[in-house]
Amino acid sequence: MNKRTESAPAVPTVQVIERMFNLLEVLASREEPVSLKEISEKTGLHPSTAHRILNDLTIGRFVDRPEAGSYRLGMRLLELGNLVKARLSVRDAALAPMRELHKQIQQPVNLSVRQGDEIVYVERAYSERSGMQVVRAIGGRAPLHLTSVGKLFLADEEPQRLRSYATRTGLAGNTRNSLTQLPALERELSQCRQLGVARDNEELELGVRCMAAGIYDDQHRLVAGLSISAPADRIDESWLPRLRATASEISAALGCPNPDQLRPR
Repeated sequence: MNKRTESAPAVPTVQVIERMFNLLEVLASREEPVSLKEISEKTGLHPSTAHRILNDLTIGRFVDRPEAGSYRLGMRLLELGNLVKARLSVRDAALAPMRELHKQIQQPVNLSVRQGDEIVYVERAYSERSGMQVVRAIGGRAPLHLTSVGKLFLADEEPQRLRSYATRTGLAGNTRNSLTQLPALERELSQCRQLGVARDNEELELGVRCMAAGIYDDQHRLVAGLSISAPADRIDESWLPRLRATASEISAALGCPNPDQLRPR
């Protein structure tokens, strides 16, 4: 009996996913559009099967069809690739400044990015000396409206998009302090835009408060947020200038001109 070794490449367990991967690989091997006939020959798929999967990929903009019977990779892949690239470059730029800020304040410093209606924690500077347990592990998620970084992103939204977010999520709360009504959230976001910082007042976890400042790229886009977490009774307003300065330092490393002057719009 053949036994699969650990070095053997992983194979998708869903057949259509494997076929989709194969189709994308064929398209990636050529700069110019590829005919359905050639795609079928290279993947071993019947033309009707290849056409059906490619049509679904076209709907999702993962594949383009410049003319009938030919295909190429779509712009959606570029968009997703740029998101991954931005996330990685932000982490690289942020790591050393985060560690320095943590050294100064001895509290957890978090780097988060937006993904849909949530933020994702992508890096953290932390030590046992902070005396506080980590609330969310790296890779953890939390709703935008319950977190300081999430509020930065919501403050950057147009009013209609904010209302759409509230409708989709229902503004569900985690604690008695959570902002679960749109007018209250709008007032909070207005203050965030004025000050350029956002706060979590025990809205995600009781006993934990946070403050956050935005990180911007070379196109002045808000791409991440830097936050300090601390026990609610130990949060210190004197940390705010250091937090802002560190976020500006990271933004400058990403090519953002005059990051000190940027605020959520």
